[in-house]
Amino acid sequence: VMRLDGPWDDLIRALPKLGPVMALTRNESCVHEKTGAYDHVDLGAATGVVLNGAIDLRIFLKHWRHGYAVTELSRGRKLDSLQFFDADGTAIHKIYRTDATDYSAWLRLTAQFTAAVQTPLLEPRTVANPLPHLLTDAAVDVQALRDGWRTMRDGPHEFLDLLRRQRVTRLQAARLAGDEFARPVNNDAVRSTLESARDSGMPLMVFVASRGVVQIHAGTVHKVVQTGDWLNVLDADFSLHLRTDHIAESWVVDKPAQDGPVRSLDLYDADGMQIMQVFGLRKPNTPQQPQWHALMDGLETREHVSA
Repeated sequence: VMRLDGPWDDLIRALPKLGPVMALTRNESCVHEKTGAYDHVDLGAATGVVLNGAIDLRIFLKHWRHGYAVTELSRGRKLDSLQFFDADGTAIHKIYRTDATDYSAWLRLTAQFTAAVQTPLLEPRTVANPLPHLLTDAAVDVQALRDGWRTMRDGPHEFLDLLRRQRVTRLQAARLAGDEFARPVNNDAVRSTLESARDSGMPLMVFVASRGVVQIHAGTVHKVVQTGDWLNVLDADFSLHLRTDHIAESWVVDKPAQDGPVRSLDLYDADGMQIMQVFGLRKPNTPQQPQWHALMDGLETREHVSA
C-alpha cells in the first residue's frame, strides 16, 4: 500500500490517460462496478462529473480525504487499484487496473501523486451530517413539502435543495409526500424490475452512491442472477451486487420535470439510508419511456409502512 496525496481534482483529471479501467462505488448494501474510460472529466471547486462515456459519475470532492495505491493478490492474480476514503475511513471510490489499462500511464500517475510521508497512521475524523437539524415527522410542514415538490421543474436536480429547505431525509419526504408523489411497493420490486428490463431489453439508469461519488449505469442489463441474499447483474461492462436482505423499504417516486414526471424505484435500508435508485433511461428534454412508467405502475403497493 502506498499513500497518495492530492490535489484530488488533479488526480481525477489525469485518469483519462489510463484508458479502460474498472470503477467501483459502494455503500453498505450495494456494489456498483463499471468498466470503461474516464472521459470528459469536468470538475469545479467542490463538485464535478465524468460524462459521455461508459463511466458516468457525480463527484463531491469534500469527501475525498485519503487515497492509496494498492497492490494485492486475489485468487493468484495481481490486482492494482487506487482507493479513496472519507475523513472517517469510509470507502468513497475505487479504480482497478484492467488488462486494457495503459500500465505505463498507471505507474506515472501513482508516482506523480505519491505522498512524501509514507506512515501507516490514520486519524479518523467525524464526518458532518449532510442534512443537520432534521425535523421529526410531526414537526415537518407537510403542505410546504408538497407545494415545493409540485412546483419543481427539474425534479431530479432540484430535489436535494427541497430536502434541505424542509429539513427532511429522502425517506421522510417519500413517506410524507402522499400518493401524488410516492408509493411504497414490495421489497422484491427491484428483482422483478431488473428481470423485466432484461427480458424486454428496456434500458435503465442504475444509481449507487457513496458519500463522495454517485456512479451510474445507463443501458441494458442481461445476466440477472439471485444467489442467496445477493441480487447480481453480471454483464461484460457492468456488475451490480445488492444485498436484498438489507432492503427495508422500497418506493416508486415521481419528481416533476418540464418534459413529464421522472419516475424511479428507490431502495432504503433499516436506518433510512438510500441503497440504490433505478430509473428508466431518459435523455435531457425527453420524457421517460411509457414502458418504464407502465412497469412501475404494475408494482404491487405495500401496506403498513412504518413511520
